[in-house]
Amino acid sequence: MPDTSTPSPTAAHGPLHGVRVIELAGIVPAPFAATLLTELGADVIRVDKPASVGSQPDWLTRGRRSVALDLKNPDDHAGLLELLDAAHVFIEGYRPGVTERLGLGPDALLARNPALVYGRMTGWGQDGPWSRSAGYDINYVAIPGALGAIGREDGPPQVPLNLVGDFGGGALYLVVGILAALHEARDSGKGQVVDCAIVDGVASLSAMMWSMISRKEWGEPRGTNLLDTGRPWYDVYETADGGWFSVGAIEPQFYARLVELLGLPEWADAQNDASRWPQLRVALATAFASRTRAQWEQVFDGTDACAAPVLSWSEARAHPHLAAREVFVDLGEEVAPAPAPRFSRTPGRVAGMGPAVGSSTLAQVRETWGLATAD
Repeated sequence: MPDTSTPSPTAAHGPLHGVRVIELAGIVPAPFAATLLTELGADVIRVDKPASVGSQPDWLTRGRRSVALDLKNPDDHAGLLELLDAAHVFIEGYRPGVTERLGLGPDALLARNPALVYGRMTGWGQDGPWSRSAGYDINYVAIPGALGAIGREDGPPQVPLNLVGDFGGGALYLVVGILAALHEARDSGKGQVVDCAIVDGVASLSAMMWSMISRKEWGEPRGTNLLDTGRPWYDVYETADGGWFSVGAIEPQFYARLVELLGLPEWADAQNDASRWPQLRVALATAFASRTRAQWEQVFDGTDACAAPVLSWSEARAHPHLAAREVFVDLGEEVAPAPAPRFSRTPGRVAGMGPAVGSSTLAQVRETWGLATAD
């Protein structure tokens, strides 16, 4: 069998090599979806507004080219349509009806390019009473129930980073939908609309909880369940120097190792005894508070106690495990996470900083895409 442990030096960059994507400039989830596609090898062209030409690249524009077009200008509009005729994917993140008013709606584009995958990224979705309402990540996480489930029993909901909504429930689901539609189009020759709503994605991410709720294995209020700090052996504890340690010793063998390394053998039989949990929580907190985070790192390193330090952004980059896997890439002016997941034969790539707005032209894109130059 061939050795697939390292990528072939002759392999094209990324499994999406050859896929052409047009992205209308937007914010957060749609641009991040486009970034993921670039890291997988797709050729992404971002369409920016002329008023922003020369401005600082957006946070999430790595790996693609930027053309500045005035979509109300007939020549610019026609030039974009020409590119869309040759594209495989179109991504937009506007409220429902905006692209239709620009003459770039699904009916218009699919009539011209029947195989086009049309990705629509919104918070509320293309239909429903709130579909045209404004909102942000925190709202999209609140309505499906996820925000109300995060936090301790005696406190308010804890606002998470926008990893849950914008990136998890939004961008990742848009990428999944686009890839599935591209795969189907290979057989049917037909594109389709991918309606990606963050509220749908957040609800989907909550599938395990909904199943547990149905079986009466997850309840309210928050902070009383297996994975929401309702168990003393699934929580974070402060160390002597003000650091924090995460504990996730769910299985009995991991819990046994945890209390052994903490020097708490008298609590070995308390994991499933709810009447002892309040005292167990105090015992765990007292133990962790007796040493610094660094000291506990030495104790737990390489063990099966499921205990790990809570790191800051700056500390994460230097952690030995992440450094060994080269999880972060130094781009000079900024640090970026390496592409994920990893492919043995067609690796992804981080293609440096985002482009200056309008740094490419329609003519340049036409040339690289093998299109005839307009007169």
